[in-house]
This record gives sequence, C-alpha cells and structure tokens, in this order.
Amino acid sequence: MSITTIKATTKVITKATSSVSFTELGLIPPLLARLAELEYQLPTPIQAQAIPSVLAGRDLIAGANTGSGKTATFALPLLQQLFQEQGAKKSLSSKNSKGNYVTELILVPTRELAKQIADSIKSYAAHFNGEIKTVAVFGGVSANTQMLALRGGTDILVATPGRLLDLISSNAIKLDKVKTLVLDEADRMLSLGFTDELSALLALMPNKSVPKRRQTLLFSATFPEQVQALTQELLNNPIEIQVQSSDASTLVQRVFTVNKGEKTAVLAHLIKQHQWRQVLIFVNAKNHCEHLAEKLSKRGITAEVFHGDKGQSERSRVLEGFKAGDIEVLIATDIAARGLDIEKLPVVINFNLPRSPSDYMHRIGRSGRAGEVGLALSLIDHEDYHHFKVIEKKNKIRLEREQVLGFEADEVSSDSILAVGKPVAKPEGSGKKKRKKKASVNADIWLRSSKSE
Repeated sequence: MSITTIKATTKVITKATSSVSFTELGLIPPLLARLAELEYQLPTPIQAQAIPSVLAGRDLIAGANTGSGKTATFALPLLQQLFQEQGAKKSLSSKNSKGNYVTELILVPTRELAKQIADSIKSYAAHFNGEIKTVAVFGGVSANTQMLALRGGTDILVATPGRLLDLISSNAIKLDKVKTLVLDEADRMLSLGFTDELSALLALMPNKSVPKRRQTLLFSATFPEQVQALTQELLNNPIEIQVQSSDASTLVQRVFTVNKGEKTAVLAHLIKQHQWRQVLIFVNAKNHCEHLAEKLSKRGITAEVFHGDKGQSERSRVLEGFKAGDIEVLIATDIAARGLDIEKLPVVINFNLPRSPSDYMHRIGRSGRAGEVGLALSLIDHEDYHHFKVIEKKNKIRLEREQVLGFEADEVSSDSILAVGKPVAKPEGSGKKKRKKKASVNADIWLRSSKSE
C-alpha cells in the first residue's frame, strides 16, 4: 500500500438523531435478546445509521463522538453475517480446520482496546451457543498461548498490527480469506507509526477489486490526510457517516488556573475535598506517572499508574481494578485516552495538557459516557495558557478560567500571554499579597460528580 493524499469519493450522511429500534435495523432474534439483557434501549445515532449499511455489505467510513457505541456498530452486523453464513449450525472455524484462516479481522492500536472489543463481541454472541469463535492477539504476553488459541482458525480476530505480523510469520494465522476488515481508531494507528505494518498486512488480504471483494469498515475520530489516503486505498464506494450528537452533553468541562509548581497541591486538595469515588488523571510522560504518584502518596493519596512500560499482566490488573472501583485514583499517559470504556467514571483531570488538541477530546471522553454526568477538569499554569487557547480553537470550545479557593493564581496579564503565545514577565505588584480571589462557579457539578453512581 502506498499512502498518497487522495480524497475518497463518498456518500455523506449527516443525520444526527435516532428514533428507530434495534428490531427495525434488521438484527436477528439472538442479538436482539442479548441487547435486551444488556438493557440497550435504542440504537445510538451511529448505530442506527451504520448497521443497515454494514449488513448490506457496503464499505463504511465512520466518525462519531467518543462513547457513541462504536463497537456495537460493527460487532453486531459482523456477528449476524457470520451466524447466517453458518446456517446457525456449524462454526466457520471448523470449516477452516485445514488451515489457520480468519474471516473477520479487526485491527486496533492498543492492547487494552483489543481485549475490550473481543470481550464485547463475546458478550454480544452469548446466544450463539459458542458457534462464533473470537480471539484477541496483542503484544506484551506470550505468543505461544495466542498461537494455540488460533489453531483451526477463527471467525473473528481482534489484533494489534505488530503482534499479528509476528503470528503470521510463525504460520499461526493466514489472511487470504478475510471477508471483512475493520480498522478501529485508524488515526491513532497511523499516528503511532503503524503505517508500514498496515501496508504489510493489507498485502496479505484479498484485494478490494477481486470478484468476492473484502468489505472494509474504517472508524476514525479525526480524518487527517493519511487517513483520507487510506480510505482511497482500501474502500470501494463507501458510505460516509459523520455523527455529532445533537443531545445536550452530560460532560461538564472546567479549567482552573494555578501558579507554576502548585498543580500537585491543587490536585490533592480537590481529590480530598470532593471525595470522588474515581479519578482518572492524565500526564504526558511515563516518568511523570510515577513522579506524580509519589507526590500524591506524600499527601495521603494512594494512586496507581498506567503506561506503556508496564508489563501486560500489570496493565491488565490495574485496568480491571480501576473498572471494578478497587482503584480510586489512576494516573495514566495517553494510552488510556482512546477506546477504554470505564463505566460511570465521574472525573477526568488533565494534569498536563495533551500535546495534540484532538487528544483533549479523547481524554475527557472517558467521562460523561452513555448519558452519565461527568466532569472534565484541566489544571493550567501560566505556561499552559497559550496551548489551552489552541485546544479551545481546534475543538471549537471556550471555557471560563476559574480558580480554586485558597490556591488562587497570581494576577498575571493572561490576555497578553494568550495574544503572544509565550511567557511574559509578571507585572509589578502581582505577588501573593496582591492576589484577587474569585468565587468558584458551577458548584453543583462537584456535588453531582462526587455522588455519581
């Protein structure tokens, strides 16, 4: 695959609301029964628009708000297609017992997302009596265990690109019978440098132009030139669905200005004051995780860390503990910003601002999911002012600058900082004795977030 900057020709659907039922989408009874058990009331907008197109065999480009039900959007029709092809009797993996083939391939950028998607698919297939085989493969764990799981092939494979190439080189799996390819978080995969790996994998799959062509579904939060080029390379006359929900957001965003060097003190104060049952704190580097955890520990707050240098078993332990509520404070890098679904997470805090403005939305999207009330809080010092303004501009938001009582930032000409985009000297008479205190606003969100269940 050669990446070129060519825009794909697509059909664009802009409808952003859904009033149809899952039954009206054409889903079969075993899936409908499982959705009822999971208490899925109505399809989300992306599900309502995309599922019929996927069931019809169309290629798809889809973008939607985080927490929009994307996994079910591709998982449900893929399961239905497989189940119907098998005649509800014989698993496709047994038909492929003479070779290690995969029928539906889902590529994702991170280990955690691979496991999460595979678990969701297995849950949706609960009424298929084990006839659909789903396997997740990713780095950080033994390849031998995954090779054993792939014996006889699999119906659905969820994989990270690097580990999948390793398994292919060991003849553990073959891609020449892939019928459906799903690229989830396509922009993230490209930004993490998986371009070469994707090229190598695509060369091993059936081409989109052959008579029994491969169906391709591409999901991406953003669409930079690389992703646009990828759509041209992979997709055949795709449907494009861009959904931004018109519903009122349940996520409250707030930004607090603090003095340089006081972020940790403010963070500890907020956690203790509001007694949040769970907090996800984002920093920009692996060593920052450990450093901040140590500083919080000295203030009586126990925090776990989550980053790429942790072994897979440790990462799994921490993530499961946080999901279960056993871990109250988690400090993470941006590997936790994409795809991770933490049920009813009340608070996300940007201790460091993300380097990419688009990652800001992914970070805060870990809270306020599925209609739950959530709080996204950013701590910025004087050196962060300009970058936060860029984040606001890119994401089309504007947030009031607030201060935490008792930790008010020195009066600095913030307008000047925002205008020039670089630090300036403090004006005369702006020391601590000259601070001007501001009352906190939106006090109700603190109460709602701390009691959110």
